[in-house]
Amino acid sequence: MWEYTDKVRDHFLNPRNVGSLDDANAVGEVGSLACGDALKLFLKISDAGVIEDASFQTFGCASAIASSSVLTELLKGKTIEEAKALTNKDIAEFLGGLPKEKMHCSVMGQEALEAALANYLGEKAPEHEPEGELVCKCFGVYDGQLRRAIRENKLTTVEEITDYTKAGGGCGDCLEKLAAILADELGQAAKKPLVELEVKRPMTNLERMKLVTKVMEEEIRPNLKKDGGDIELVDIDGQTVFVSLRGACKGCPSSNVTLTEFVQKRLQELVEPGITVKEAR
Repeated sequence: MWEYTDKVRDHFLNPRNVGSLDDANAVGEVGSLACGDALKLFLKISDAGVIEDASFQTFGCASAIASSSVLTELLKGKTIEEAKALTNKDIAEFLGGLPKEKMHCSVMGQEALEAALANYLGEKAPEHEPEGELVCKCFGVYDGQLRRAIRENKLTTVEEITDYTKAGGGCGDCLEKLAAILADELGQAAKKPLVELEVKRPMTNLERMKLVTKVMEEEIRPNLKKDGGDIELVDIDGQTVFVSLRGACKGCPSSNVTLTEFVQKRLQELVEPGITVKEAR
C-alpha cells in the first residue's frame, strides 16, 4: 500500500476549496475520466492580476485530491507571474513528498494551472494539449507531453516517465517508443542502442495478479499442504500481496517465517523482486 505523509492524508481526508467557483474568470481542465484522472481548476483573478480565490473538482486517487487541494491553497494571493512559476515539484514538496508512482498527480495540477492561466489571458496552452504523436494509447499521452516531463523533471529512466505521466503503465506496448524518446532527449540516440538502455518492461497489474495466482496455486499451496497447512490469496495492491494462513499454518509460532522466508521469497523469485507479502487482518 502507498506510504503517504501526514500532509497528504490531511488534504485527502479534509480537502480545501472543493467544488466549482461561480465567479471564476479562469478555468483549466486536464485529464479525462477514460484515463482514470481528471482535474478542473477554477480561479478568480482580480483586475490587478492577483488570484483572490481558487477551487477544484477532481476525479482521481488520494494523491490527486491532495495535490489539487494544496494547489488551490498555494495559489491564493499570488500574482499571475508568481503562479506561472509554480511547478509540480512545489506541489509535491509542500505535501512532504508523494510516492514516486503518484508523481503524475502533481503534474496534473501544474497542467491544470497552466490551462487556467492561458484561459484567463486568452492564450492557448499548447504544452499539455495533444502535441506530436500519440505514444501511450492507454492513457492518452502524446510525444510533446513526454518530452516536457523529461526535461522539466530531469527524468532518466522509462520507469520515471511512467511515474510522472502514466505512459507505459497499461498494456506496455509503448515502452520501446518511450525509450526512444528518452534516449533522444538525453542525447543518447547515436551513442547507445535501445537494448543497452536496460529498459525493462514493467509488469501490469493484471499480469502481476495472474502470475501471483498461478504461483500460489501451483507452487506455494501444494508445499504448505504437505505439512497440513494452507494459504489463501486475499488481495493484491500493487506489489503488496495480502494472504490469510489456513490449517496448521494459522496461529503457528513460525507463521511469520513462513510468510517471509517461503511465500514472499518464492513470489519474489518467480513473479517480481519487489513483492512483499502481508497477512490480512
